[in-house]
Amino acid sequence: MIEHIASYLLSLPTWLALLLVFALPALEASIFLGVVVPGEIALILGGVLAAAHQAPLWAVIVCGVLGAVVGDSIGYVVGRRWGEQVLHSTLGRLVKREHLDRARGYLAARGGRAVFLGRFTAALRALMPGMAGMAPVPYKTFLPWNVAGAAVWGTAAVLLGYAAGASWRRAAHLASGFGLVVLAVIVVLVALGMLIRRLRRAGD
Repeated sequence: MIEHIASYLLSLPTWLALLLVFALPALEASIFLGVVVPGEIALILGGVLAAAHQAPLWAVIVCGVLGAVVGDSIGYVVGRRWGEQVLHSTLGRLVKREHLDRARGYLAARGGRAVFLGRFTAALRALMPGMAGMAPVPYKTFLPWNVAGAAVWGTAAVLLGYAAGASWRRAAHLASGFGLVVLAVIVVLVALGMLIRRLRRAGD
């Protein structure tokens, strides 16, 4: 499926390719499409388009980030209003139980920060917005973490495709590992920040 999407996207007119760069990340969390096709594939291919001068790099980044923000916001609303119904529907049965448990665990442990951290792994990225809506995490807490995660993830994925050029398949393969590395670095930094704050409080 990914091969067909890639070939199709790379053969499209610029405006239509940009529309798909927006649409695939938008659909990832809003209808759980990311469980089947990771949204980062569209962003990497958008970067390849920019490298081939078929689309402006800034436009690809903007479309990808906006698509991610909009899609996650829709996923949040769906989770808040119809979350349990979706999970017990045919669509919900496509989602592995372990992924649901991971998403719930992230939210319980980290609250709004889980929305940002979940952006960097495919399974959590598709589920986290809906789970945040079900929790419920307040939208005023959800939105800034959503925007921050989409901006970092979207820009990185597009630049990865841009740097890879025609070697997009290798870039797509590296993206999952890259996401895990970024996630690990973020978790370490957050843990260090919390430790430093506790040490300061203990010293007061």
